[in-house]
Amino acid sequence: MNYADRLQAQLDARGNPCLVGIDPHLEYLPREFEAARDTRLPRAQRARVLADFCCEVIDVVAPRVAVVKPQSAFFEVFGADGAVAWERVVRAAHAANLLVIGDVKRGDIASTAAAYATAFLEGVAGDDRASLCDAVTLNPFLGQDSLDPFLQVCARSGTGIYVLVRTSNKGSADFQRHGEPELSQVIARRVEQWGAALLGECGLSSVGAVVGATHGAELRMFRESMPHTPLLLPGYGAQGASARDIVDAFVPRASRMPCGAIVNSSRGITFAWREREYAHLHWKDATSAALDKMIAEINAALSAHR
Repeated sequence: MNYADRLQAQLDARGNPCLVGIDPHLEYLPREFEAARDTRLPRAQRARVLADFCCEVIDVVAPRVAVVKPQSAFFEVFGADGAVAWERVVRAAHAANLLVIGDVKRGDIASTAAAYATAFLEGVAGDDRASLCDAVTLNPFLGQDSLDPFLQVCARSGTGIYVLVRTSNKGSADFQRHGEPELSQVIARRVEQWGAALLGECGLSSVGAVVGATHGAELRMFRESMPHTPLLLPGYGAQGASARDIVDAFVPRASRMPCGAIVNSSRGITFAWREREYAHLHWKDATSAALDKMIAEINAALSAHR
């Protein structure tokens, strides 16, 4: 089944477009997982504790969201043991009926890109399919031949990709706003073209784009230039974007909630216990409360916009 169709079906079932990013910063982990940052312990033990935390996050958020986005770097710091922890977390998410976007931001020449596509999306004979991602994030800087292997895998396996177009970090303007038209706009047009062959019945493609919610004033333009492209919107919450900033990224639907985008919050959800508003709560209760607040705010903003 086409990735965009699977994603939209899950989003409609949950009734909100919220995405929880799982970025397990060692220094932010609750006290009960402090062994993960204890350099005196074996690496394998530390990686297991990191995965314990991530799996408990999944248990908390799974009933309310459709998709999670683990960031591979926090697992890779533990080497081979981190790879085992990563696969465990991906399997746990799938077991909880969640889609998984691997936040890997790969971008390399064609043969290497093909290996990355196999590793994260398609696997090799004998692989546990539940440990593979449903979609991954990609850096398009090396051009189309670095993306072609992923597009081919998406066509074969019903998986998806999200291409970096206008990222939420402060330095994004250094290159992304360079030129006339700006580089981000050039990439946006190519993303829409790449996705034309992978349209689902929902009218959206399996080729998505990462566009920062922190660029709210630009979202209408990106939506107009990528009408069939699902958008992944980082930057909500901890990075400063609000629910009002993201409404122009969505596609209106008659008598239903707008579609076409998912809104990411990472540490604002998983580490909500560190915020003054939730400091009196156990970390799981803080995560749950912060997610409820996010869902309510975004759904209210979309309803008002509709």
